Amino acid sequence: MKKVTLNDVSRAAGVSRSTASLVLRGNSRIPEATADRVRLAMAELGYVYNRHAANMRRSESMTLGLIVTDIRNPYFAGLTMTIEEAVHEAGYTLFVGYSRDDVERQALQLETMVQQQVDGIFLLPAEGTELPPVCQIIDRSSVPVLQLARYFSEEMDYVGPDNIAAGQQLARHVASLGASSAVLIGGPEHSSARTERIKGLETGFAGSGVAFDPSLSAPTTNNAAGGGHGVSRVLDQGIWPDCIIAYSDAVALGIYAELRRRNLEPGRDVSVASFDDITMAELLLPPLTSVSTYPDRIGRKAADMLLHRIRDSSLEPQRSLIEPALKIRASTAQWRPRT
Repeated sequence: MKKVTLNDVSRAAGVSRSTASLVLRGNSRIPEATADRVRLAMAELGYVYNRHAANMRRSESMTLGLIVTDIRNPYFAGLTMTIEEAVHEAGYTLFVGYSRDDVERQALQLETMVQQQVDGIFLLPAEGTELPPVCQIIDRSSVPVLQLARYFSEEMDYVGPDNIAAGQQLARHVASLGASSAVLIGGPEHSSARTERIKGLETGFAGSGVAFDPSLSAPTTNNAAGGGHGVSRVLDQGIWPDCIIAYSDAVALGIYAELRRRNLEPGRDVSVASFDDITMAELLLPPLTSVSTYPDRIGRKAADMLLHRIRDSSLEPQRSLIEPALKIRASTAQWRPRT
């Protein structure tokens, strides 16, 4: 029995072979009615797509890798979902790994993805990531790597929020409340995102009369447990700031819980503000003031940049910063200075 080919499918569907091929790869640009005709022809003719052979002909695997630190963080979960959707629309399959902020675990995952011949890798770097060990892994195969949300090198593409601008926006808002002091809680100590947020807060508070000492900031894990431990360390030193600034909304959850454990009410006894603006920020009581850093926009831009890099490796390293937006809610808006 003669094997059914893609040419047979395209003739039966009344489309070009290239259109039939795009339908097979899930390209969203093809009208749904046309795609339905192609799929119907495939079913009627009994066509079976040999993806492995097609990839071999293109010298591409049509797979990409994504390594993030912790999917339990809602911000990273949203980022992952957006990237998966974007690359799926382009006809790629995404392999996802979690480093848990451990550079050795991250190295093993990078090595595995390179061995699986992915066409490119999205990397949200673990704390302490350095360029030489990463290059030792990826240079053997020339797999392009794009840094997400954090970065460790100017020699690789990067997409993330403008953390300095985010810190400045939040600082100006806190100063406008009449606050006299603020402290930052949480975040991996040596991550680029935390360093930039501190810089933004420092420059935003400059000349405002708000005391902000980065040396009092408490680095922690980027989760609720870290927020609780971090605010405990600060309060146990006898420090009671007018505003507690969380490194992220995930950290803010722990800050809320620890404040209440001490019979302090967020938004009344102390103002609380944060970064990321995940969905639950506005559902908290009181709703949390947070700077939106748009994981969906970062994910879409990252997918576009990595796919472009795969097509043209000669480009200079690209850097794209997503503009943040302050969302003011009751956790700061209802607070009043102590008298």
